[in-house]
Amino acid sequence: MSDRPVALVTGASSGIGSAIARSLASTHDLLLGGRDETSLSLLAAELPGAQAWPFDLTNAASADLAAVSRLDVIVHSAGIALLGPLAEATQDDWRRTFDVNVFAVAELTNLVLPQLRAASGHVVLINSGAGLNANPGWGVYAASKFALRAYADALRGDEPSLRVTTVYPGRTATPMQEDVRRHEGGEYDPSKYIDPASVGRAVASAVLATPDAHITEINVRSRPH
Repeated sequence: MSDRPVALVTGASSGIGSAIARSLASTHDLLLGGRDETSLSLLAAELPGAQAWPFDLTNAASADLAAVSRLDVIVHSAGIALLGPLAEATQDDWRRTFDVNVFAVAELTNLVLPQLRAASGHVVLINSGAGLNANPGWGVYAASKFALRAYADALRGDEPSLRVTTVYPGRTATPMQEDVRRHEGGEYDPSKYIDPASVGRAVASAVLATPDAHITEINVRSRPH
């Protein structure tokens, strides 16, 4: 690592997470968090000052964060979406969704709070349009994203030395969206959705804002086709 600020990006192996990493690579040294060590290593090889940081998101202690002496930014991009009617949702569906989308975020943030406080750092949470409106068939996922929104609001109040930004992307051209379209029985045409790079640039705009500015929420929606 150099003297540049350091950002940890979870879910960096693909989709929005990797796009965010690319958007921050010119200004930050990067820890690329996730489970897919091969994909993380390939991305790290592309980006100067980046290193793969594989760990199990649901076991934040496995990230060996004691070795991270400096952290200026953490971007929580990893997430899962288990879709279907609430009547068909199992307890395991609820637990898995909240484990990844909420509990892991809270645990990992707590583990790096000392470094973030020391840097007057920045926490970025990638939410979803489902964190603002709950639609049929999306109940479990939406509930987790509403909880993530509440977590961000509470963290912002509890930790006044930090900047906390929630990003609400609309449908984005990612592997997760491909799975969603398969579940919905529709075709996946990435040209109809937001480019992940656009979300990455939106995150970078919040992270690179001057110290007097605290961008608390960003909505990113696709333009009509």
